[in-house]
Amino acid sequence: MAKICLCLTAKTIERNVEILNKYRKYTDMAELRVDCLDPDDRLRIRRFPELAGLPVILTIRRDIDGGYFTGGEAARVNILARGLAYAEADRRLNFAYVDIEEDLNVPSLEEAARTFGTRIIRSYHNLQGVDDDIPGKIQSMRHVGDELIKVAVTARSTSDVLRVLRASKLCANQEKILLCMGHLGSFSRILAEQFGSFLSYAGALSESGTLPAAPGQIDVKTLAELYRFRKISNKTKIYGVVGYPLKATSSPPFFNTIFGVENTDAVYVPFPADSISDFIRLADELDVQGLSVTVPYKEAVLTWLSEESQAVQSIGACNTMIRFARGWLGANTDGPGFSDSLLEFLGTKNLRWKRVTIIGAGGVARAVVSEVHRLGGKALILNRTVHKARDIALPYKFAWGNLDNQGIEMMDKYQDIIIQTTSVGMTGSDALDPLEMYTFTGREAVMDLVYKPEITPFLRRAAVAGCRTINGYDMLIRQARYQYTQFMGREYPAQLLSRVQMNRS
Repeated sequence: MAKICLCLTAKTIERNVEILNKYRKYTDMAELRVDCLDPDDRLRIRRFPELAGLPVILTIRRDIDGGYFTGGEAARVNILARGLAYAEADRRLNFAYVDIEEDLNVPSLEEAARTFGTRIIRSYHNLQGVDDDIPGKIQSMRHVGDELIKVAVTARSTSDVLRVLRASKLCANQEKILLCMGHLGSFSRILAEQFGSFLSYAGALSESGTLPAAPGQIDVKTLAELYRFRKISNKTKIYGVVGYPLKATSSPPFFNTIFGVENTDAVYVPFPADSISDFIRLADELDVQGLSVTVPYKEAVLTWLSEESQAVQSIGACNTMIRFARGWLGANTDGPGFSDSLLEFLGTKNLRWKRVTIIGAGGVARAVVSEVHRLGGKALILNRTVHKARDIALPYKFAWGNLDNQGIEMMDKYQDIIIQTTSVGMTGSDALDPLEMYTFTGREAVMDLVYKPEITPFLRRAAVAGCRTINGYDMLIRQARYQYTQFMGREYPAQLLSRVQMNRS
């Protein structure tokens, strides 16, 4: 199985040893990034393998390859040679690997490495994109049979990641390190086994004084504990959440914690994807078994469903996909998750005689509108793109309008409950209030389906006015439990209700 390699990027040998010792239980091997060391400490690297006590990669990454070394090649070769220097009286451990770029041709250095029992990693970094012929690239880089070839490319699109995955299968029998740098390729680091990679690099991202090693890198504790990386094999069932940009999601802690408690051979992965069509093809290649679908794809995925639940047919949006014999089955757990949460918040069994304003007209809003109608409420849907509000309001004979002064005036008749369904105010987006023109009376019950941050500007303003408020975290938990049932074909274990929560930070 693929190994976890902790990238050490602190400025001193001592600090790197401290970090390694702190995360040792999560680590199979380490990479000493000498390019991150202070100049004086670069002269002391020979002692590091003995201090580390596990296999170490010696790396001096040039700035042109995404590293921090800006000196000349002669100086870099001299430091590499110093790190590998070995005398008969020197009984200390040597570096297990030395990373040498494909265009660095120093036969004496390579010969010394082999003589001292250090395996060469022949590396190539493409910071601009993905090469057309990765299998050919791997073959051309192999100078000697025992070299470990590393190809790190930058995924600019989901189609790039798909190309890398397909390339990995064409050279499945070759030992290699293969990964996609960048946010869109971050899941290739979790699924290193599926990408045929010898290892996955991880960082100590929470440690002060460390430099970022590569874009898209995951911290070592998260990789080992949350994703249970060491247990991922080619038999592990893959689930995940797909969306864009998907910079923040709380679903992986929920599902992966359950899988760990149940000892289920499965992993739940975040899949940022800039194209749903390319991602569906990638999911087929990975044999993904189930997906949570989030913004902006809840309506777009309908094209890819072979079968739809009644809820998906009536709502016109899908937030759950399950692989079955004929393709993908689409379901929607947003509806029951929302209504369960809202009714408990209100302390009622239905919405009869309630007048509701719903902000937004996306996939979640469709589920909310459907549930409000089912529960007997009357609603006004407001959206900046007014025809979208009209489209979801008309089937239920609800009112609709633009998110402007005229729409705000219409709210006078729909003030019992206000439900905010857009991503405005979410962590990573502009900290805005989608209803800033509205003045709360203090009598409204207010629900914002955003859950990061816990209190959005919209909710804060409502609370200050004296309104009862709730964010989207409770709904998230409830719909995720329904998704678990869809994925696993069994009820969510009641004994886990108090043990499994999602990360709210």
